[in-house]
Amino acid sequence: MTTTTETMSDMTTREGGGAMRRYGRLWSAVPRELLYLFIAFPLASVGFGVTLGLLNGGIGTIVTFFIGVILLIAGLYVARGFGTLELALLRFAGMPEIPRPDWRDPRARTGFLGWLRSVLGNGHYWLHLLWAALVNFIVSTVTFSVMVSWVATALGGTSYWFWSIFLPQRGQDVYPAHWLLTHIGLLPAGVDPEATDKVAYLVVGLLFLVTAPFVIRGLVWAHWGVARGMLGAFRSDGLRQQVSDLSASRSAAVAAEGTALRRLERDIHDGPQQRLVRMQMDLAAADRQLDADPEHARRLIGEALTQSKEALDELRALSRGFAPPILLDRGLVAALESLAARGAVPIRFHSSVPAGTELPQELERNAYFIVAEAVANAAKHASATQVDLTVALRRVPEADRTWLDLTVADDGRGGAAVEPGHGLANLRERVLGLGGALDITSPAGGPTVIAAHLPLERVE
Repeated sequence: MTTTTETMSDMTTREGGGAMRRYGRLWSAVPRELLYLFIAFPLASVGFGVTLGLLNGGIGTIVTFFIGVILLIAGLYVARGFGTLELALLRFAGMPEIPRPDWRDPRARTGFLGWLRSVLGNGHYWLHLLWAALVNFIVSTVTFSVMVSWVATALGGTSYWFWSIFLPQRGQDVYPAHWLLTHIGLLPAGVDPEATDKVAYLVVGLLFLVTAPFVIRGLVWAHWGVARGMLGAFRSDGLRQQVSDLSASRSAAVAAEGTALRRLERDIHDGPQQRLVRMQMDLAAADRQLDADPEHARRLIGEALTQSKEALDELRALSRGFAPPILLDRGLVAALESLAARGAVPIRFHSSVPAGTELPQELERNAYFIVAEAVANAAKHASATQVDLTVALRRVPEADRTWLDLTVADDGRGGAAVEPGHGLANLRERVLGLGGALDITSPAGGPTVIAAHLPLERVE
């Protein structure tokens, strides 16, 4: 029983300590939140005057078109500037980051009329204008008034006992707290009215002081909520960006696949195909010489055998561009272990992928070829003597996604660059085609680090 009581006491102590720490954190944020509220009101007043003036001027001169449109667009840009500043100030005040609108519009690059449509047809500009010309001024006026009243009451009430002694002498009937408490029956007659006022103001001041962090935080949250609804990015913006990224990924995938097919076609044409043609010609010549000159025919057959062996070797080399059987049978980690074991340079392989993890087959195939290409580049172009190959799974809870990270680091001479039509460019196209990202670090003198990050929709 004693143990249970002590445990409950400890739990109560911990909960109380946690509440005090949270309350302390609220107080630690009060200075910058107060500074934000003090800045927000005059800033909103300036924004209100400027944007409303430009809006009225634009509407009033719209009959001249040119002047009216210029003033209207100026108002939109000024409102955008005030909105951007508001988002920065809220971040300074400790509020969560608000996703910002993407102001880029392809129409703006098509000339003056396209730029005009990109501005006037963008709903973010008009929301920023409504916010700056009306909403923010109203919200800031209310929050500033509440903040000043709350802080003044807290500071004035808790210090009234001190500064009241410097006030001129007053009549017996000007003690508001004493009068109120007496008339509602909470205070008996005969109590010193001056002392009653000091105690009452101290109590009220302490109450306002204790609750000040909650009130100030609530006022800042009011600004944040309005800004999130009017100044932040739309959900459709994110969807539009996803569609754009998917289109870019699809184009990159098509380009990478086309490049790979053309390279394979060229390699087969210039290598095994030529040797097979030569072998066919040697065998035909040997057939014609078989009766007349058997010795010469034997030499031609020997050359044909040599050509067939070399063609077979080249086909085997080219077949490395296709998925090896170990990848299909045992998965990516086993295939990369095999690749590391037979590398042209020593390869240290590190994997933190949990045993039994099943990855999508298409992802495994592409991951294998990405690593194979990067390792081949290290051996062929970087003059590397050691390569470190790392494969890992990385979970990003905020985005609810899992990434496959592949890193190839060598001790070569460095200086690797992405050039159109070359290996690293093709590598980047392949990664982009999978919706991933490729990071290349290769200063002159080395080392070179190639990191591919490939997204997984779901890993079982």
